[in-house]
Amino acid sequence: MTDVIGIRFKNMGKMYYFAAAGHTFKKGDHAIVETSRGVECGEVVMENRRLDDTAFPQPLKPVIRVATPEDVKHAEELAVREKKALALCEERVAAHKLEMSLIGAECSFDNSKILFYFTAEGRVDFRNLVKDLAGLFHARIELRQVGVRDEAKMLGGLGICGRPLCCAQFLSDFQPVSIKMAKEQGLSLNPTKISGSCGRLMCCLKYEQDVYSSLLKVTPKQGALVNTPEGRGTVTEVALLSGTLKVRLEKSPDSPPTTFSRDDVKTIKDGHTKIEKAELDELAGLE
Repeated sequence: MTDVIGIRFKNMGKMYYFAAAGHTFKKGDHAIVETSRGVECGEVVMENRRLDDTAFPQPLKPVIRVATPEDVKHAEELAVREKKALALCEERVAAHKLEMSLIGAECSFDNSKILFYFTAEGRVDFRNLVKDLAGLFHARIELRQVGVRDEAKMLGGLGICGRPLCCAQFLSDFQPVSIKMAKEQGLSLNPTKISGSCGRLMCCLKYEQDVYSSLLKVTPKQGALVNTPEGRGTVTEVALLSGTLKVRLEKSPDSPPTTFSRDDVKTIKDGHTKIEKAELDELAGLE
């Protein structure tokens, strides 16, 4: 068992574990720690907690010290410097006529490095830009290309639900989302209705997928052959959450489908969740 705390280095970023090293922290405190990018000042989002050593990656780095008011002030000054650095970098990108879009900047706590995030359609030769920026800022320069999901997370905005983007509010990691999830949840496969501001499938498709997956295991799918109290038939429509099925009975194929509860039918041969090729072609690039 190890006494650990959870630290986050930017809003809605991933939480990292560090050994408390005898220090006691509360949520909202700041701590100085060593990371792969060097010494950083992070905010404590998980107070001291004793966890089994298998609950986090090994080896676990210890906290260097509790952040002083001067450290916190320096971190705030870095935030101002990052905005200025981003504006200057945008000017140099335009001067070099590079096809790239800057979305953010991060300065290391010791002022030795500045990291710029950007998006681009393809590969960008930014070697001359790096030399230009190194002379301008007198620091080591790194440029990192990110995807459209990361761009949305960093820039923020409103989703089609009218609320702030989940990725910018509380999601620390992106979960895999597939077109099959939308199909299984009975959603329209209209790209404008199931894609987010980033142009990819909405992250919220993942939220209820476990419930739908468990219900699909006990509910016949559309096209399934089933036995009902009124005879054998084929499922024509499924209301997964309410557990009701519409079945076209073999004894009266020309009559409207009859509604049954899933508890009252027995599956003879189940159907499949099918996604037509035309639908896949239309939704290409959303995953």
